[in-house]
Amino acid sequence: MGKYIIRRLLQMIPVFLGATLFIYWLNFALPGDPTAGRCGERPCSPAYIEGFNAKYGLDKPFLVQYVRYLTMLLHGDLGTNYYNNTVIHELAIRYPTTIRLALVALAFMTLVGVTAGILAGIRKGGVIDNLVTILTLLVISMPVFVIGGLSQRFFGLQWKIFPVTAGNPATWNQLILPGLVLGSLSLAYVARLTRTSLVENLRADYVRTAKAKGLSTARSIGLHALRNSLLPVITYIGASIGGLMGGAIVTERIFNINGIGGLIWRSINQRDGMTLVGTVVVLVMIYLVVNLLVDLLYGVLDPRISHD
Repeated sequence: MGKYIIRRLLQMIPVFLGATLFIYWLNFALPGDPTAGRCGERPCSPAYIEGFNAKYGLDKPFLVQYVRYLTMLLHGDLGTNYYNNTVIHELAIRYPTTIRLALVALAFMTLVGVTAGILAGIRKGGVIDNLVTILTLLVISMPVFVIGGLSQRFFGLQWKIFPVTAGNPATWNQLILPGLVLGSLSLAYVARLTRTSLVENLRADYVRTAKAKGLSTARSIGLHALRNSLLPVITYIGASIGGLMGGAIVTERIFNINGIGGLIWRSINQRDGMTLVGTVVVLVMIYLVVNLLVDLLYGVLDPRISHD
């Protein structure tokens, strides 16, 4: 196990370098002028633009800028944005809110999605199966901003169950409704994936053998079929965590949440490349770590999977 973890960590290095190179190049290639709007309604003077580019290294070639940025990363520095605020400080302000939002969405999509998928898979063709299929298809077909607007309309304004918008900083109660909206699409996929995988495993020979040996239906499903059925579900949930941690831009804007999604949106609009690159680099690291944890979890769910 230890050798496997070390090998995976070493494999992350070229992936991380390639991802940061691509992200930095995309930011470098984006159109627009980062000095636009900084001098009021009038264009900035050539002297101001020259000083601005020199201060942030924008007058250097792309590779020089990238190597300089990598050097900063090795020292744990994500740089300073174009408003003289460190990117680490900007992330530290917003990540606690985004983490809480992601936890609400993750708990919702996992508990409700897996439970609905199990009930639909066990009772294939029944009322619950048809109901889960129709509801998940309805959620998948609706854009997030529609789900968010309807949730605000009914749960916030009409029924007064949850707050319509979040404050700064947002409380747990204010993040429940946006968390449900954020996790709704993933919940639909988790439920359908769990249902399909469970139905397939219930037909397998090892489940019939377990029942023939006298194992109860509940134990044969829970001990054998369900564990194998959760493997693709765990993969999907692991891939979704990175997106949840990044904060959905649409969801955060609908509920006025000051999180990572809003920071990315603002950075793109204001052409704040240092904040944008630093934020996405952190998300890449989260993706890599979560994928490693998911691979390790495979061995727990299925002992046949070896990490030697």
